[in-house]
Amino acid sequence: MPVITILINLMILILTIVAMECLSWFIHKYLFHGPLWFMHKSHHQKSHSFFEWNDLFAILFAGLSLYLMYIDRDNFGVRFFIGLGITLYGLIYFIVHDWFVHRRFKTFKSNNTYLKAVRKAHKIHHKNQGKERSKAFGLLFVRKDILNS
Repeated sequence: MPVITILINLMILILTIVAMECLSWFIHKYLFHGPLWFMHKSHHQKSHSFFEWNDLFAILFAGLSLYLMYIDRDNFGVRFFIGLGITLYGLIYFIVHDWFVHRRFKTFKSNNTYLKAVRKAHKIHHKNQGKERSKAFGLLFVRKDILNS
């Protein structure tokens, strides 16, 4: 595979991850805290089981990413690398959000300034248990005022 093709595919991968964070912010703010609140509210309530209704969103994105990779499996073209980027974002999201921030697994602690800011921003988001008046809808992009506090 030519070097330029590798670089283009790597760029598609990185741009997809960044786009997923931006899309996730938008979906979270305007859909999850809007018409899809009936499913997302399980994430803002004390959980009585390991799974939440909110986890169905991860299954939806996993299905989309697998579909994109499957239909382009012979070419390893743009659709494949977009699907792979969605998959990698999902993995990053799972590790940072479910494992580190919400501690679904109790094995991951860090004193890293950035990760502590991510956790703090998410706690600000969860401070309000309702659909309205929430803040900090993103995950990986943390506002400077939170990062520096």
